Amino acid sequence: MENKKTCLFDKHVALGALMQPFAGFDMPIQYSSIIDEHNAVRTDCGVFDVSHMGEAVVTGPDAGRYVNHIFTNDVDAIKTGQVLYGMMLYPDGGTVDDLLVYKMGDEEFFLVINASNTDKDIAWMRDNAEGFNVTIEDASARYGQLAVQGPNAETVVEEVLGLGCKELVFYTSKTVTVDGGSVIVSRTGYTGEDGFEIYCKPELIVAFWDKLIASGRCKPCGLGCRDTLRFEVGLPLYGNELSKDISPVMAGLSMFCKLDKAEFIGKDAVASQKANGAGRKIIGIELAEHAVPRHGYNVVCDGKVIGTVTTGYQSISTHKSVCMALVDAAYSKLGTQVEIQIRKKTFAGTVVKKRFYDKHYKK
Repeated sequence: MENKKTCLFDKHVALGALMQPFAGFDMPIQYSSIIDEHNAVRTDCGVFDVSHMGEAVVTGPDAGRYVNHIFTNDVDAIKTGQVLYGMMLYPDGGTVDDLLVYKMGDEEFFLVINASNTDKDIAWMRDNAEGFNVTIEDASARYGQLAVQGPNAETVVEEVLGLGCKELVFYTSKTVTVDGGSVIVSRTGYTGEDGFEIYCKPELIVAFWDKLIASGRCKPCGLGCRDTLRFEVGLPLYGNELSKDISPVMAGLSMFCKLDKAEFIGKDAVASQKANGAGRKIIGIELAEHAVPRHGYNVVCDGKVIGTVTTGYQSISTHKSVCMALVDAAYSKLGTQVEIQIRKKTFAGTVVKKRFYDKHYKK
């Protein structure tokens, strides 16, 4: 089956991007180099094509009650224009997906879901809508998405794209009309830096991309550095640090599960894990030597396999060899000495905090 293409596919090819399959799409992995693109976002400004992401729109009289039923965070606690991060869970506490929920109004919510999960998520949402007066639309084909990220993102979005955004605080959004099209602009991102995510019809996304690239003030960035950037600041990737077998409690994300609201699917399992402890936990590990601990490598202690690496790199921003790993909870305490098995050798490591680099969001 042929991979899908985003509205910017031809632009990526023209720029000489390395294209590879990802989540059913042909996506740019890098243009110049992962290191150059990573550093551009940390120090200046970069733009990502994230049009492969899925979007769902929930509307109707029961929209708020329904979203609270399927979502771990509490949409009753926010006002129109605010955004929440959280998860959809299975009854056993495993993760269906992690997502952003935008409150567009009391009876309208905009959900941004992972590209690899779009079909599964939409089906799951519909399967759990019985008894709620809502309409669930898969709006993915109607939207393209750009992420403009970095310390200079605000200036670039305002001056190059003409989208007023400086009044937005972290995790808020607004909707504006540009060239007859509706544009959602939010101060959100997946890099640990200040930045914005822009959602609108594909034709406008292409026009915005062209302006950004022509300006020379915003470096095109691929999915390679998107991963290195999110990893350094401890943000999870579904399929690595969250999955049907990895709950928010295991991932250290239980603060996004509001146990004081009426109910949500998976609430009892989350409450039980918080009260009694989860058997496994996602931790950070720093190696004493330079080596790259990749996804799937074993974590060992006293000759016993205690877990596996979920994501690992030689950090571009800190130059340290670090990873996140899912391990038996007994070995999750900070300072615990472990080893990573890399091919036939083992490398000494220490359990550290999962955030290897400090976030720089605008408060």
